[in-house]
Amino acid sequence: MDAGVKASTPLDVEHLYGEHHSWLKGWIRSRIGNSADAADLAQDTFIRMLTLRSTPLLREPRHYLATIARGLLIDKARRQTLERAYLDVLATRSEPLQISPETHHLIIESLMAIDALLDGLGARTRKIFLLVQLEGLSYVQVGKQLGLSVTTVKNHLAKALMQCILLMGD
Repeated sequence: MDAGVKASTPLDVEHLYGEHHSWLKGWIRSRIGNSADAADLAQDTFIRMLTLRSTPLLREPRHYLATIARGLLIDKARRQTLERAYLDVLATRSEPLQISPETHHLIIESLMAIDALLDGLGARTRKIFLLVQLEGLSYVQVGKQLGLSVTTVKNHLAKALMQCILLMGD
């Protein structure tokens, strides 16, 4: 370790907060242009650190904090995109639905979980899953469309469905 670089001790979040919270909030604000959301995301960054099983020794705490915050910014953008798409679909309905804030929240959380599940699948597995589940294609139709055997389609779909089962267990 360089003589001029001091590493933080693991889980010394209070010290990190005192030293870097203002910087982090400014860093986030410069990316999203909103002070209130920047303050929330800065808090969420430190909360995320508190929930980690172990925190490494940090030679560059700002880089570490920015990495966590960047992930939270990505999560926020994904959530906003999903929520916007959901609201767009609701707006196309001939009869408006009255959904409680709690139900709305649960629906968005479910959509986020499905998005994470799909993101975790390989491209081919994801494509097969969507063709069968959303498009209603048979295994034979999917196989012909993608140039795969029915057995390969079944194997990929089984993998995707196993991920769904694991998601339901969480």
